[in-house]
Amino acid sequence: MVPSTFFLPHTPFRRATIAAAFLSIAFVRGVAPSDRAAAPKVPAAPKLVVLLVVDQMRGDYVDKFLRQWTAGLKRLVEEGAWFRDAAYPYAATETCVGHATISTGAFPATHGMVANAWWDRQDKNMVTCTEDPHPGVKNIGYAGATPKGADTAWRMAVPSFAEELKFQTSGGTRIVTFSLKARAAITMAGHRATAATWFDGGAWVTSSAYGTQPFIEEQAKSHPAKADFGKTWSLALPAGAYWYGEKSLGAVPPAGWDLMFPHLLGGKTGAGGADDTFYGQWASSPYADTALTELAEKAVDALDLGKTSGTDFLAVSYSSVDYVGHEFGPRSREIQDILVRLDQDLGKLFRHLDRKVGRGNYVVALSADHGAGPIPEDMQTTGADAGVLHLPEVQERIEKALEPFSYQKPAVAQTRGSDVYFAPGVYDKLRQDPVAFNSVRDAVLAQPGVAAVYRAEELRDRPARESPAQRAMAYSYFPGRSGDLFILPKPYWLMDGTPLGTRRSYGAGHGEPYNYNQHVPVLLMGFGIQPGQYFQPITPADIAPTFAALCGITLASRDGHVLGEALKKPSASRRSPKPTLPAAPSP
Repeated sequence: MVPSTFFLPHTPFRRATIAAAFLSIAFVRGVAPSDRAAAPKVPAAPKLVVLLVVDQMRGDYVDKFLRQWTAGLKRLVEEGAWFRDAAYPYAATETCVGHATISTGAFPATHGMVANAWWDRQDKNMVTCTEDPHPGVKNIGYAGATPKGADTAWRMAVPSFAEELKFQTSGGTRIVTFSLKARAAITMAGHRATAATWFDGGAWVTSSAYGTQPFIEEQAKSHPAKADFGKTWSLALPAGAYWYGEKSLGAVPPAGWDLMFPHLLGGKTGAGGADDTFYGQWASSPYADTALTELAEKAVDALDLGKTSGTDFLAVSYSSVDYVGHEFGPRSREIQDILVRLDQDLGKLFRHLDRKVGRGNYVVALSADHGAGPIPEDMQTTGADAGVLHLPEVQERIEKALEPFSYQKPAVAQTRGSDVYFAPGVYDKLRQDPVAFNSVRDAVLAQPGVAAVYRAEELRDRPARESPAQRAMAYSYFPGRSGDLFILPKPYWLMDGTPLGTRRSYGAGHGEPYNYNQHVPVLLMGFGIQPGQYFQPITPADIAPTFAALCGITLASRDGHVLGEALKKPSASRRSPKPTLPAAPSP
């Protein structure tokens, strides 16, 4: 029987405590001294939790390109647990949303990060998901940089896994995150961190909410991005190894580049040095991924991550795949090549962790914040119904539809992605005016590329009966931040907010509730992970609960579940023998 001291009052930590108690019995009290001496010493929890997010990495990239990988990505597949049917269940497949979902184990309807940016009804302007208006908060640049703005995770409604890990254990957990994007580094870290760092305006940046680190300052000075000026991104493999042609149909490369390799990181023609054009090219090149990997290795060394009595947290979001995907599309040599090079960077990082932390002492999860759709012009060559859904045209249709009903002008305050925000009072009036509302709905449905229109009331409270698309929209709905109307585009139709008369600034996109945007890789490797291929449907929200189970903590609010099928079970030789029950009293 379990000693009575393990029967605790009902608290949020009860299950984790009981689980830890059973592990203690199995691995310490119940094992004979000879068994204990023979068994290798295994820590009760990983010394380091590593989260890797590859921005815009489609799930099918693993199947397509695995044979060309030789290092880190290959190791994750061969030595780890590969969940082949992982997908987001919601519609808002964007960077801030995906990173917050992975970090918290919750969906946007719970964590509140519904988009990269949304319309603030109170301030009547667009706000980014990490923008912080509180006095005293400001961004801080390394190596003398003076960035603008103020960014934190204050809009994220629930704590991150890393925050819970630090709070529920000894408090010695170090939380370190890196990305090119603030919305990735910050949401992975949460509200407090040892270091949360991103790239902005040619410099590495953090927030006063997180503070600075000397090792990042040193790295920013000794290995600045501008040192890569004049380098060339050339093909890593022979030309015959690439799946696609030299030029991606419909691609929109960054300024200064054309559609063919090699790509020179030379900035604006005649600039002679690092300028804004160069930094855009650098972010879209493998050199940016290498810089993030070097920062991660420096963090391990400088902070002795994985060396204390607790569990540390290190997260890196590789942003360049997203930039390349938007520019050249998923059917491009650029996507294939940058993943080959990322494979090498991850191999280097894992070897570094093996030396510094110890192979088997750390656990890694790799996923993506979203996938991507094909470039519409490319998809049209297959004969499929594909195109560009111009959101400014939708807004014009709504305004025109309301003209006969004497509504204020403009009636629409903002259209952002699938969300339509009406001016104050307009939507309340529309709800009581079915004739006017039907006119608006019919006008939107007449726009080429629109599949359906949903009202906020149809998504609120995640209704039990709905279509898959409506359910995906409902998982993305957060009161006060989401729109009043929601537009569902047809498959393979790209939502484009570029002003009328202006050329589109990107080739491919994401953000719609279709599998090419929702399906992403989930790979786990290292401490406590049972290698293999798993085919049951899961979501990236399952990563944080799985980390929590390995570390013996409880998440505050979660929509994901523990991936128990991929967790190692104690071997028979190490299980506790059945406890001896006291003899029954004599009659």
